[in-house]
Amino acid sequence: MIKIGKHTIGHKYPTYVIAEIGINHNGDMQLVKNLIDEAHSAGADAVKFQKRTPEICVPENQKSIERDTPWGRITYLEYKQKIELSKENYIYINDYCKRKEIDWFASCWDLESLKFIRNFNPVAYKIASASLTDQKLLKEHAMLKKPIILSTGMSTMKEIKKAEQILSDANLLIAHSTSAYPCKSEELNLNVITTLMKEFNHPIGYSGHELGIQTTLAACVLGACFIERHFTLDRSMWGTDQAASLEPPGLKKLIRDIRVLEKSLGDGVKKVYDSEKLIRNKLRLVK
Repeated sequence: MIKIGKHTIGHKYPTYVIAEIGINHNGDMQLVKNLIDEAHSAGADAVKFQKRTPEICVPENQKSIERDTPWGRITYLEYKQKIELSKENYIYINDYCKRKEIDWFASCWDLESLKFIRNFNPVAYKIASASLTDQKLLKEHAMLKKPIILSTGMSTMKEIKKAEQILSDANLLIAHSTSAYPCKSEELNLNVITTLMKEFNHPIGYSGHELGIQTTLAACVLGACFIERHFTLDRSMWGTDQAASLEPPGLKKLIRDIRVLEKSLGDGVKKVYDSEKLIRNKLRLVK
């Protein structure tokens, strides 16, 4: 088990639910505030953002490619710069989440972003699937001695094991994921959750990019200790991750059903409940 903020994550503990805001705010702080409010109202334990240094993360051959955006036709680099949140923005996020009593953290896609986010001392860090093979970034995360969630989309088991070796001394949590947006049901491969549970002595969770909530609930039944789903106010909004995100009613239903599942799974010990005894005495012919 591992502590993130006030929450204990592991088997027999409540599922830790992360609402992945990511870049669905489109750089608009009013949207950020509204997303935090809705995630809190739905019962999420945490909200998560993505932090990049566009000049580092955008490949050279893509920087000057133009595209239509809400800010007009601009280059891909300019678009990435516009959706990045500033130091002042994160100061607000940090203070606002503390007031709302909801955890927040971010996936840092490069060393400069990690250095930036460290200033806010978040309760945890997330390593995105795209960064799983970035050994230098992994080693810098390992030095933080903070909870680290490693997402495993588009990765082989060999690559996951190598990343786990680098992060093994950290408070590591591993998330099964398939990095398609949105992901087809036949490619979710939820049974990998049990494979990871057998392979690693770390809390195993699920980061989903599918449509709907039923398969995420199945991940909980299979033993996922934490759940992450992309979250938006409106799936029709502009942005690459919107279509694979849950809207507020969907997130609320997901968390409601997760809490019902937690009660329903029980401890696995077969017993006769007091509520059964009256009907048992009435219906059993042989006692």
